[in-house]
Amino acid sequence: MGPFEMVVAIILIVTVGKIIQTKQKAKHGIVQDQDFMGTKTHQLLNSAETREMRDEIRALKERTQVLERIATDNSSANDLNRQIEELRDR
Repeated sequence: MGPFEMVVAIILIVTVGKIIQTKQKAKHGIVQDQDFMGTKTHQLLNSAETREMRDEIRALKERTQVLERIATDNSSANDLNRQIEELRDR
C-alpha cells in the first residue's frame, strides 16, 4: 500500500466515522450548531425549553387569529369587548 492509498484510506475512514456520528446524533435529537466565532453548541430538539417556546408560539398564533377575526368582522361593540376580555383572561 503506497502513501497515496494510505491518505485516501484515512480520509475515507474519517468521512465514514463523521457520517455515522451525525446519524446517531440526529437519531437522538441532538443538533450541533456553530456560531460565527466557531463555538460549537449541542442542543436537544425536544428539550423542555423548546416545548415551552412551541406552546408560547402556538398561543400567540391563536391570539393573532382572534385579533384578525375581530378586526375584520362587523360585530357589535359588546361582542368586541367580550372577545377582548376573553383574550385577556388567557
